Amino acid sequence: MEKATRILGTEEVAASDGTWAQCVRRGSFVSISGQISLDSEGNVVGKGDFKAQAQQALENLLAMLKSAGGKPEDLISITVFLTDIRNRAIFAKVRDPYFRENPPASTLVEISHLVLEELMIEINGIAVLA
Repeated sequence: MEKATRILGTEEVAASDGTWAQCVRRGSFVSISGQISLDSEGNVVGKGDFKAQAQQALENLLAMLKSAGGKPEDLISITVFLTDIRNRAIFAKVRDPYFRENPPASTLVEISHLVLEELMIEINGIAVLA
């Protein structure tokens, strides 16, 4: 069995602390850990601005996918965690340009909070590379 490639971070996405991988690839299967609205230095982007946080989280997700050799159309599933379900419509508008042509399966869940109090969204993904 092929050994998994573990990616801790990229130039665009802050690295993990090394106890977990931002992204894991085994063969054509890619699993991307939950991405939040941190910049490459680990600073929260868009404090109090859901749209900005959603865009940053999506950009981070796609940067991790790219680091594993994938592209947006390779995503087969995303899971979105919101701290306020009323932001669902805003997320749909932010997400649409990224996946208009080939949307992945999607699950959206409201949760009470994320790892940092300022965060409003987290997105993980699964991809199969062509």
